Amino acid sequence: MWVIQAVNYLDFITEDGHGFFVYFSYTLFNFPKIIHRILPFIFFVSLFYQINRYELKNELIVYWTAGVSKLQFIKVILSFSLFFMIFQIIMGSYISPKGQDKARNFIRNSNIDFFPSLFQEGKFIDVVKNLTIFIESEKPSGTYNNIYLKEMNKGLDNSSRVIYAKKGYLNNSNEKKYLELFKGDIVNINGSKTNNFSFDKINFDLSEYTSKSTTFPKIQESSSKLLIKCLAYDAKGKAKDLKSEIFICSKSIIKNVKEEVFKRFYKPVYLLLLSMIACLLFFISKENKRFTLYKYIIFFIGITAIILSELSLRYASNNIIGFYFFITFPLFSILSLYIFSFIKSKINF
Repeated sequence: MWVIQAVNYLDFITEDGHGFFVYFSYTLFNFPKIIHRILPFIFFVSLFYQINRYELKNELIVYWTAGVSKLQFIKVILSFSLFFMIFQIIMGSYISPKGQDKARNFIRNSNIDFFPSLFQEGKFIDVVKNLTIFIESEKPSGTYNNIYLKEMNKGLDNSSRVIYAKKGYLNNSNEKKYLELFKGDIVNINGSKTNNFSFDKINFDLSEYTSKSTTFPKIQESSSKLLIKCLAYDAKGKAKDLKSEIFICSKSIIKNVKEEVFKRFYKPVYLLLLSMIACLLFFISKENKRFTLYKYIIFFIGITAIILSELSLRYASNNIIGFYFFITFPLFSILSLYIFSFIKSKINF
């Protein structure tokens, strides 16, 4: 999954003009997010596989004959599950958003340091804001022929400037990037008015332009403290009063903020449920003719629980029914499975 994400992030280089350092840094700091997303699936599959393996190799019999009850074994697994639940909460509430914000910071502070790869013959390049570049041809020496630039004014007058040059090349000087252009014309356009003049040589500064990559932090990249504060302000009807340079709290995003908070602090409870589902394997023997069928059913139940955790999370912030289902379903299921295990353990004993 990390490799697939890394391939998707190649757009930062091929289309947005960032360098390899920014790309690798961004990919690296997004790794905790991937771990946080796939941990429930990894946890359940690993636990299910290990218990099934112990049963097939008759290793569980050693515990039963030594006087260790199945309920005691389940309690040990639940204690380990509790550890993973705490780890998942820490990962989701602090490490993952911190890593994503750090990754976004590399994009935010990056200049367009990969311009040469963006210049392609016969194509309009508009990966940076307010600037479109067209190059007719390029020589092996790095010289560009017939260059067209269209620069939009950053102000409110909607004026623009078109620059044409017969040739030019990319130059770096004092950590600044600029196009050195020769023999061309500049046309200034302001509404219906235009004026133009010719030049023999000019330097067009590229260092002031930034990529179109999103630099403002997303909700999943915001700190848990900021999200909880936003919910608290919203509960008082003062969402707009929350002041932050990197986060805008408003009614339109409250639903997404609630979903993110639930995902970070409550969804990890489903790890306890997944461990209880995997422990159902203790109560079927490989000597049972329907062992394989029961095994597949238990695995299917576990995967269904993971899917339900995702679906219910989306509805938890929509209405009160979705909220109560998301909160009570794992607790009720864990309690029911524990009572079932307790009764079965007493009967088998």
